[in-house]
Amino acid sequence: MLEQKFSKRSKYATASQTREILKVTEKPEIISFAGGLPAPELFPVEEIKAACEAVLHETGAQALQYSTTEGFPPLRLAIADRLKKIGINTTAENLLITGGSQQGLDLTGKLFLDDGDTVICESPTYLAAIQAFKIYNANFVEVPMDEDGMIMEELEKVLQEHPQAKFIYTIPDFQNPTGRTMNLERRKKIMELANRYNTIIVEDNPYGAVRFAGEALPPIKSFDHEGRVIYLSTFSKIFAPGLRLGWICANQAFMEKFVAFKQASDLHTDIFAQRVTAKYMELFDLDAHIEKIKAVYLGRREKMIACIQEFFPKQTKYSAPEGGLFIWVELPENIDTKEIFAECLENQVAFVPGESFFPTIAKKNTFRLNYSNMPEDRIVEGMRRLGEVLGRVAVEA
Repeated sequence: MLEQKFSKRSKYATASQTREILKVTEKPEIISFAGGLPAPELFPVEEIKAACEAVLHETGAQALQYSTTEGFPPLRLAIADRLKKIGINTTAENLLITGGSQQGLDLTGKLFLDDGDTVICESPTYLAAIQAFKIYNANFVEVPMDEDGMIMEELEKVLQEHPQAKFIYTIPDFQNPTGRTMNLERRKKIMELANRYNTIIVEDNPYGAVRFAGEALPPIKSFDHEGRVIYLSTFSKIFAPGLRLGWICANQAFMEKFVAFKQASDLHTDIFAQRVTAKYMELFDLDAHIEKIKAVYLGRREKMIACIQEFFPKQTKYSAPEGGLFIWVELPENIDTKEIFAECLENQVAFVPGESFFPTIAKKNTFRLNYSNMPEDRIVEGMRRLGEVLGRVAVEA
């Protein structure tokens, strides 16, 4: 019999609940609000085709060859220019192209976390970040949130109680799963606390460019004068997630380590995808494309909120994000959304139960809805089906 000789770390590796749910919801008859999927009909297919042809025609051999770990220089320059426009004064040398922002999370875990180290995070937080850091046997300390993001008084208490915490993980813009945004005062305060308590901030910002209402806020990293903020982002929500392109922006000392760890992992990110993306940005207007995405997502968010108000029990609480992809729903405390998930699937509608977004103590009466992927007519029908189940559960409770 084969003897299993897995590493100790392997016992911390668990499948993502969202990815497992997506397997179940692939049937076309199921209306899924589960995955954080962009709208596929908005992908710039013809423009990407033109960019592919241009890359193959102009630099085909180089595009199919091995490349540098740091990433394609013109793409890094283009990203640096975009970051400067939102207040992050950086250069291409402080950028590493990754296989989506998820690889950025994994590399951050590899670089900073030893067995039993502490990560401070929002409560709830991004489930794939929990998954990435748990592999390194991290301990999580959750900081409560309100509608303006992580509560700074609570964060300071946690920093005092856990002075050896390796970093604070935060998603300040349209947070996954809640859709909440950290206000300006708290962005400045979290930077002040990181400086005072000598800790690092991992600022994860996949959604910041997808703001369709309200006023844009500067990234936390724009207030960073000591090199404490590691900034992660991605092209997945503004371009094409299948290309798997993200980036890390960090100080040079961190960057050298990130590059070394990435070399041990995959040598370099898909260079053809990098060149195609850089060529797209040269030939076409990425910002104009993002404006199209924002207009569609605003309509879908408004439709979903209207459906919550019409179809859900009156005691339902929900977030009203000004951007991003998600709405967070809270039901009465005696309802476990994981238990009603199977009934919703029978009703051919899906969501993600909230339990998975809490690394320590779960609030089981919560769930996440995605509005970006479904057209408005499917949103209405799916929310009606979901409302039927929730209405029955509320009456029985």
